[in-house]
Amino acid sequence: MNAVLTRPQEQDLLRMLLIRHFELALLDLFAAGALHGTTHTCLGQEYVPVAVSGLLHPDDVVLSNHRGHGHYLARFDDPEGLLAEIMGRAGALCGGVGGSQHLYRPTFLSTGIQGENVTLATGIALHMRNTPGRRIAVVYTGDGTWGEGAVYEALNMAALWQVPLLIVVENNGIAQSTPTRVHMAGTVAARSAAFGVPHRKIHGCDVEAIRVELASLVDAVRGGGGPAVVEFDTFRLGPHSKGDDTRSPSELEALLARDWTVHYRDRHGAQYDVADTCQSERIALVVKDIGARPLASGEAIWTGHTA
Repeated sequence: MNAVLTRPQEQDLLRMLLIRHFELALLDLFAAGALHGTTHTCLGQEYVPVAVSGLLHPDDVVLSNHRGHGHYLARFDDPEGLLAEIMGRAGALCGGVGGSQHLYRPTFLSTGIQGENVTLATGIALHMRNTPGRRIAVVYTGDGTWGEGAVYEALNMAALWQVPLLIVVENNGIAQSTPTRVHMAGTVAARSAAFGVPHRKIHGCDVEAIRVELASLVDAVRGGGGPAVVEFDTFRLGPHSKGDDTRSPSELEALLARDWTVHYRDRHGAQYDVADTCQSERIALVVKDIGARPLASGEAIWTGHTA
């Protein structure tokens, strides 16, 4: 017998499926020649930003990276603005000049420069520490980014200054085409401990359970307890960008069997299928709408400051 989704659980599932179908649509658009440049999808990792976003306040600041569509869509229900930005069409989030990797909206910023976003997040968190309120800065990194020196400079300052910074590591086991076991000596936990920064590793993909496990840690960061690192043991189903996957078919098949969609479909049956169809149809309409729009003007929609 399938478990019945509560309204909040249903909203989480809808958001994860929105991200899934958005990313699948991007790969289809590239294959059809409707998009240019490159893009990095988060297929398989959609539950991570949805779980984290449920612990955030509207005035917290999120800093993302090259694989950031899911981070944006978990924060804002705006596939139209994001796709228009990526396609360079009217209504684009940043006037069509940021593209897939470089996005800005108040309380959200992404960049394709690896590691640099951790230093920015540390500075924003320092500002938050010195101003009224209980805001936090949240920055997403991958395991590969932990080979960047800027990460450790930022960790050092964040720990010394005790800033309200949450570093989310999406450890998907591979940095572009290099397995983590080949490019990383030691562990994220040990590297965090070297700076006296608390670390929590998350296994599993149940959004509600993840939030329960992380609630006290996030509260401590928000309450002046200094920075923390949350590491998700996850995996990427899609290619690094739009078609460069060096993993074997058997490796990918094994990952597909562990996909969060399997967990949710098994638990929620018909409710999952209804939600999946709903978001598939929604994204199909978004693609049709954005594809018919004229080119973007280059004028950004969002103005203001991130902090």
